[in-house]
Amino acid sequence: MYLNCHSFHSLRYGTIPLNDLIKQAVTCGVQAMALTDINTVTGIYDFIKGCDEVAIKPLVGIEFHSENKMRYIGLAKNASGLAEMNRFLTTHNFSGEPLPKQAPHFEQVFIIYTIENAPLTLQENEFIGIRPEELPKLFASELKSKIAKMVVWQPVTFRTKKEFNLHKILRAIDSNSILSKLTEADYCKTTEVLKPVEELLAQYADYPQIIANTTQLIEQCNFKFDCNTPKNKKYYTNNRESDIALLTSLAQQGMLWRYGKKNIEAKARVEKELKVIDQLEFSGYFLITWDIIRYSNSRGFMHIGRGSGANSIIAYCLGITDICPLELDLYFERFLNENRKSPPDFDIDWSWKERDVILEYIFNRYGKENVAFCGTNVEFKYRSIFREVGKVFGLPKEELDLLAKNPMKLHDKNSIVKLVQEYGMMLEKYPNQRSMHSCGILISEEPITNYTPLEMPPKGFPIVLFDMHVAEDIGFEKFDILSQRGIGHIDDTVKLIEQNRGIRVNIRDTSISKNEAVANTYLAEGKTIGCFYIESPAMRGLLRRLKCNNYKTLVAASSIIRPGVAKSGMMKEYIFRHNNPSQFEYFHDVFKEQLGETYGIMVYQEDVIKIALHYGGLPAADGDILRRAMSGKGRSVEALRKVKENFFASCLQKGHPPTLSEEIYRQIESFAGYSFCKAHSASYAVESYQSLYLKVYYPIEFMVAVINNQGGFYRTEVYVHEARMAGATVHNPCVNKSTFETTLYGKDVYLGFMHLLSLDSKMSLFIQSDREKNGPFSSLEDFINRIPMGIESIKTLIFIGAFRFTNQTKNQLLVIASLLLNNLKPENKNVMLLQEPVKEFKLPNLERSLLEDAFDEIELLSFPVSCTIFELLQTKYRGDVMAKELLLHHKKQVKMLAYLISRKQVPTVKGTMYFGTWIDNEGIYFDTVHFPDNLLQYPFQGGGCYLLLGIVEVDYHFPTLTISKMAKMPFVPDPRYIDAKNQYKTQQQIKEDVSSTQRAPYPQAHEINLPHHRMTS
Repeated sequence: MYLNCHSFHSLRYGTIPLNDLIKQAVTCGVQAMALTDINTVTGIYDFIKGCDEVAIKPLVGIEFHSENKMRYIGLAKNASGLAEMNRFLTTHNFSGEPLPKQAPHFEQVFIIYTIENAPLTLQENEFIGIRPEELPKLFASELKSKIAKMVVWQPVTFRTKKEFNLHKILRAIDSNSILSKLTEADYCKTTEVLKPVEELLAQYADYPQIIANTTQLIEQCNFKFDCNTPKNKKYYTNNRESDIALLTSLAQQGMLWRYGKKNIEAKARVEKELKVIDQLEFSGYFLITWDIIRYSNSRGFMHIGRGSGANSIIAYCLGITDICPLELDLYFERFLNENRKSPPDFDIDWSWKERDVILEYIFNRYGKENVAFCGTNVEFKYRSIFREVGKVFGLPKEELDLLAKNPMKLHDKNSIVKLVQEYGMMLEKYPNQRSMHSCGILISEEPITNYTPLEMPPKGFPIVLFDMHVAEDIGFEKFDILSQRGIGHIDDTVKLIEQNRGIRVNIRDTSISKNEAVANTYLAEGKTIGCFYIESPAMRGLLRRLKCNNYKTLVAASSIIRPGVAKSGMMKEYIFRHNNPSQFEYFHDVFKEQLGETYGIMVYQEDVIKIALHYGGLPAADGDILRRAMSGKGRSVEALRKVKENFFASCLQKGHPPTLSEEIYRQIESFAGYSFCKAHSASYAVESYQSLYLKVYYPIEFMVAVINNQGGFYRTEVYVHEARMAGATVHNPCVNKSTFETTLYGKDVYLGFMHLLSLDSKMSLFIQSDREKNGPFSSLEDFINRIPMGIESIKTLIFIGAFRFTNQTKNQLLVIASLLLNNLKPENKNVMLLQEPVKEFKLPNLERSLLEDAFDEIELLSFPVSCTIFELLQTKYRGDVMAKELLLHHKKQVKMLAYLISRKQVPTVKGTMYFGTWIDNEGIYFDTVHFPDNLLQYPFQGGGCYLLLGIVEVDYHFPTLTISKMAKMPFVPDPRYIDAKNQYKTQQQIKEDVSSTQRAPYPQAHEINLPHHRMTS
């Protein structure tokens, strides 16, 4: 009898989570019900599964709204009916036109109107829904005659009075108004609840025909959906046979390219994989991916294939990945096996500049009706909840800011704030809006509107109205088309090298960069600033602790830096065993046999699976649950608990000591949702080597590319410093040399206009295009004549030194600009400048000091270029010890003077601590540790230089300074200001990189207590 139920997927309207709606229906004796969320089908597939589990007949539909008003309800008779509604809604989503007040003609859809909205003449498939409280209206003759077309209409929107209030809050949030301004038309009726079926039917007892109409409609709605059938595009060619033939041919060609003619192991692996791929009918999936890569290569784009797809030798031979699975002992079953019913997904990265071109190709090549992005549900989050709900209650912005920034225990205790908290907490995890998945694309065999309406976000690519989990549940597997700046660094460096040196570097040939000798030296010393994935302070410290000087160790390092490994204590244990291979015993022989490469430490997802299978003796099905749990797809911790009992029972049966089994399972469990698959780490390591190779041999080009791709872990200033340390001469922007991006002429680096914080990007590009068209600028007057720029922007360019080629001082240039542009009307500009000769100005010789230039640069770029930051300090002291000498001072107190690069906040059981990264006067990096009690007395005070006093601690080749005292050092007064109160404000603009970790504190060493000896009991 319930034909119009809303879940919380009716965004900012419904209040009932889907599972709760189904549970309540069971309690009320409901045997059939319809989910009709507003303008969406987001929840229907979970709804169907949930109803099937409790023997409720599911009906699916859409409540069509337009201009904040309900038009009608559509109920699908079958799958064709759903497709009809999806296409209808998609058309209007794309066009932006309001929905018509009368539904179009649907072949397989029932339409239900309200009494107010019903047209005079109803089609065969159209009905009028009548609420119980509207039944008295049937005494009127004009309605009584329509009873034959009426059905029971008991909408469901909320469960309790409190949820009704929550519904009103949601409506106020949606309309961006306060509660008191809502009218009855803005929210649902107070009767829209799910009540026992007998109670509902009793209200219609005098109208048996209405009940019969409703029953008949329900009987005619038979929407069936097969979740088990793959929905992805089946074939790349026309059929299975031609697909496997093409894949076989391509794989054999690729095998010759990768391995030559005589590699028996590679040949056997290729044949084995082809057999499984054909058996599971996944040839088309591989070929579509290969086709995308082929197009990318034809455009000269660089890509990185990573993730579990790198376990496949076929992917390696097809050029999808650059990871040899034989070299790293990556087993294909991790990616694809006979028990797997849905296709795996390839994760492929492109440069952020080129990804949209790849997306355009996919949509055009495979049909815009068959391709769409996955959607995501953006939930109400902690901070936004209090801001949104507080606004509804009329709180001023100042209070909203306090609520959003502070934890609940610090909120005011007044009655309004208590209501904000109460209803805010009810909204936590509720969907707030739909958005586009960052990278997941569906390529469907059938038109994608058979399954969902589509929306067109501002980005310009259509999205489905369900997320990746639902997509997988109903038979889709996404293609992950990602972007990252690391590829941009590599790609742009190669182009710069050819442009600047005339050298072509085939960086795609990984044999030149992977395990390269000099690159390995840089790795071991942590000289990796700018390099993909290995430039953060934590990663550089790990590389130094490991003295990482080869590919396989880097693969391991790329995984053990992950939070799960660190939390379990396995990172610390790995470092110990790597440096002390003779001072430990393997837990058990299985660890030596299966994990010898990583000293018996579980580093990868594959390692966890190996131990679960070979030590615990778990069946293959449980191994797959573990694998999915490790990747986060199976809601990891929950999935792991399901296999826990089987694990311990099997261990006991195999005669393993309970203590050892408990320790091993503890390690397994700590990995949930965090650890990498080995192939993923290997893919990262290959890209890291490509970056590092370019940094080693072409450091200036590499740093310019990093700067132009808007950096990585650090701010631009750090990469400018790296370029200077590599031998570059760094120049401020120049109107005759610079472009929007940073440019390189030999070893001369000219910063781009993009770094001038106050200069409009369109104007920057205009300067570049005019210069290319009309030649260099001869003077400031010539520039003003050609470029339509206001006085403030001209001043910005003058202060940064962009006209220094004129050999006039900044003060002289400012006078000229003022004389030419002040009080000049735009309509007279061209006449005056073009027709009148330029006047010869006799200007006084107004000199400016280097210090003034440096402060100009800080103001406009946020860092100095004309001098180092140290030259701006009042003190000439540069420290007793330099960074390069720290290894010689283990356990000794030293005094240093250094410039703050970055700091990272980390939670501990005793409070917040920080790790700092600095450079000394010689430009060398070092790291500090700041414990919670020390920070209370000696806190950070923003960016700048500090005097540091601390004890040097050398941990496996890596020195850090544990801070005892620190003080921020003052700059010299800014000579541009006469007023003393302004002479120190510029130094407040010096930046620092600050990051934080939102996690529970890691356990202490005594809590981890990983044994170094064989466990026997």
